[in-house]
Amino acid sequence: MPMPNILLVDNGSKRADATLSLRELATRLQARAADPVEPVSLLHSDAIPPHQLNDQPARTLAPYLRRQLESGQRDFLIVPLFFGASRALTSFIPETAAALRRDFDDFRLRIAPPLCPLPRGEPRLVEILVDNLAQCRLQASRSPEHVFLVDHGSPIARVTAVRNWLAKQLVRRLGDRVGLTEAAMERRPGREYDFNGPLLSDALATHARAHPRARVAVAMQFLAAGRHAGPDGDVVTICRDIEARHPGFSISLSPLMSTHPLLIDILIDRMHAEHRDGNDSA
Repeated sequence: MPMPNILLVDNGSKRADATLSLRELATRLQARAADPVEPVSLLHSDAIPPHQLNDQPARTLAPYLRRQLESGQRDFLIVPLFFGASRALTSFIPETAAALRRDFDDFRLRIAPPLCPLPRGEPRLVEILVDNLAQCRLQASRSPEHVFLVDHGSPIARVTAVRNWLAKQLVRRLGDRVGLTEAAMERRPGREYDFNGPLLSDALATHARAHPRARVAVAMQFLAAGRHAGPDGDVVTICRDIEARHPGFSISLSPLMSTHPLLIDILIDRMHAEHRDGNDSA
């Protein structure tokens, strides 16, 4: 069976670093897969000026699929850069495919599983977090006493459940001497969204007041740079602000997860399993 048109898909960002990271990851995946892999975002990235992207405009899903369909391509496999079953996978992509089928009624579009399909989870993501936290220890004079596992935050409990699963595995790996707190960068107000846990800024400030001389680490459950992650992201700004207000309090940030070689192993497995099974998803 020939391979379909493979798309490595992220949510998209208006920051050039995010698209450049997606392209770099697609190149690494293509080298391992020995098949072409196209970096495509769901939304947002087409607003980035092309001169910030080496004069190659970013591609977003609906226009990209339309162009491919017009050229005769009829088989697509989406490999999602999403930790869990977000609405991007359960709603946005199927709705995009349904709209295109009004004009192109004979094509196949499948979605590979997310990075951490529950309930079985993905132990290699835990290995990535552990390895990245080890780099925090190398940056500091002493090991962190507490870890804050932070993700983007979601209004959907099943997406936050991925962070919950990772946190449980990470606690086992860190042992009794290191505490762990889950936090989000975004959450909606209201008790119905308490499953997100605290905002990272609030969680760090609370810990700094209680332990003003502590060394802590932020474990970044982010794949690539964007509004929250990366050298100019909100996480860095929050951490530097906390350190400025609490001079004895020290924070180390783990690397982003897309730089770890195990992520390519995970994506290869998702891609090949879906191609082998051959089930329509959208």
